[in-house]
Amino acid sequence: MDKLVDLSNATLGDLDIAHPSYDRSALTPGIVHIGVGNFHRAHQAWYLHRLMQNGQAHDWAILGAGVRPYDAAMRQKLLAQDCLTTLIELDPAQTSAEVVGSMIDYLPIEEGNGALIRAMADPAIRIVGLTVTESGYYIDPVSKGFDAAHADIVHDAAHPETPRTAFGAIVAALRLRRDAGQGPFTGLSCDNLQGNGDILRQAVVSLARMSDPALADWIEANASFPNSMVDCIAPATGPAEIAQAREFGVNDAAPVTHEAFRQWVIEDDFCAGRPDWDQVGATFSDEVHAYEKMKIRILNAGHQVLANVGEVLGIETISGTMAHPAIRAMFHRVQAEEITQTVAPVPGMTPLAYLDLIEQRFSNPRIVDTTRRVAFDGSARHTGFVLPVLRDQLAAGRSVTGLALVEALWARMCAGTREDGSEIVANDPIWDALKAVAQAARERPEAWLEQERLYGDLAQAEAFRDAFVAWLSLIWDAGAVAAMNAYTQVDESNGRASKVG
Repeated sequence: MDKLVDLSNATLGDLDIAHPSYDRSALTPGIVHIGVGNFHRAHQAWYLHRLMQNGQAHDWAILGAGVRPYDAAMRQKLLAQDCLTTLIELDPAQTSAEVVGSMIDYLPIEEGNGALIRAMADPAIRIVGLTVTESGYYIDPVSKGFDAAHADIVHDAAHPETPRTAFGAIVAALRLRRDAGQGPFTGLSCDNLQGNGDILRQAVVSLARMSDPALADWIEANASFPNSMVDCIAPATGPAEIAQAREFGVNDAAPVTHEAFRQWVIEDDFCAGRPDWDQVGATFSDEVHAYEKMKIRILNAGHQVLANVGEVLGIETISGTMAHPAIRAMFHRVQAEEITQTVAPVPGMTPLAYLDLIEQRFSNPRIVDTTRRVAFDGSARHTGFVLPVLRDQLAAGRSVTGLALVEALWARMCAGTREDGSEIVANDPIWDALKAVAQAARERPEAWLEQERLYGDLAQAEAFRDAFVAWLSLIWDAGAVAAMNAYTQVDESNGRASKVG
């Protein structure tokens, strides 16, 4: 490294890595994106940047936004560097970096979300995107309906002009657009939820109906909420990632590392136009549900298969779990014999071929994706990713032995200690409740399944209940590795799982 460049518009010409060739001062906004984390900047912002590099979509620049006080720190970092981001691609064979510039501002974070509402009410904004995590959509975990009783939603319905939530702000902006005789924008969820566009529509329309039924009808008739499948592993940023950016000569307070893989499949349903993302690798398809089901079940549910036991055993990264023979064998068997059985092929990809791809991606040691990050919010991720697979397996009369082990390992993690005695720090919005039940389940495993908000009627499914009780008892008695080996019948001489039954 010959020089270190402070990242800004003024210093782009001093960089030795790829950077915007377009005039950022001439960009105008067309998108507000709520939740400007690492994934968004490595994924949606990158696709738009590639279009801009090709001389297109210069009227579609992104205004970043947040609705929680903790978003203020990210806003401060990004504004200090003109909303530029260094993306560092960690291919197993090499490392490369580029600076992307498709985001041009970050809206002020205010109580009542006034700045966000005003920005979304501007008719120049034609898409509002969201990456607010799977648990951020106010979904009842059992009924999957809208959680109208949540305190934030009750507040927004009572105070529609000064909402707390992203959905309240969207409703308020759509009200202003309707009242001004303008059309709506497209709501584009980029979160890992099957039917994410349908879920976003449910949240927005349901909340609007609580305070203004006529507005809800107008939104339902005129706005669009396309479903999409998004995929790119982008770990959290810490000192090591900042140091990696410096190795490329860039002083970036919020760089993003990511794997050498991206996928974005979107329904082509945009009420106010869209960028031509398909020209830079995205796919517009009427089969989004098939793509997202494959990804959510094999990748996202697969993450939970690995992360919970990784925490129990004190393995810090996802690639580290894949390097553990017992975990890798357990992962492969539960995927091949249970999870993939519920997934249909998509054009050009079978479930087992996709599993091979995921195993390669998860094994990449250069992607420092922590088990703690992946295990976060298990109460939403297990109900959203794992339990639907389990229900499908039960309905088809197929094995749930491996999935029962996965749930038992999650219960063991939620007890709050690793097998070496160290503490697992709170890692779920309902951690205290989970921890109390997990500790009770050490003596009476059925207690874990009696959490109706998570499992509904699954506690009555004999095949699942009996396998879960047996696995959790074995985990507490003999340890997680012994349980995984009992499941896969690992041959200790070669670390390979043998076929059982």
